[in-house]
Amino acid sequence: MSQNRADKDAAANAKKGISLPISRVKLIMKSSDVSNINQDALFLTTKATELFVQYLALCSFNNGSGKETNSLNYSDLANTAEETETLQFLTDILPKKILAREYLKSLEQMQEEEANF
Repeated sequence: MSQNRADKDAAANAKKGISLPISRVKLIMKSSDVSNINQDALFLTTKATELFVQYLALCSFNNGSGKETNSLNYSDLANTAEETETLQFLTDILPKKILAREYLKSLEQMQEEEANF
C-alpha cells in the first residue's frame, strides 16, 4: 500500500518538476501544529526547499574540495555555511567538526580564562 502511494507521489512530482516527495514535506509541515495545508502552499514550500538545498550544494561544491574530487563532503557544507554571509544561520545546524581532544583543550582554556578573572 505505502509503496503504491510512493510510486504515485513520485509520478506526480515528476510531472510538476520537483524531486522532493510532497507527502514528506506535508508531514513535516503538519508536525508544527498546522491543521490544513493549501496545495499551492505545499507545492511552493517543496519547490523552495528543493531550490535552497540545490543552492547550498552548488555553493559548497564550488567553494570546497568538490571540484578536485568530484564529491561533496560535510566539511564543505560546514565551511560554506560559516563563510557565506547569507548562509550563516546554518552554522548551528552544520557546525565544523572538531576532535574531542581539541574540544577538551579549548574547554580547559576557557575555564582557565574564567578562573583568571
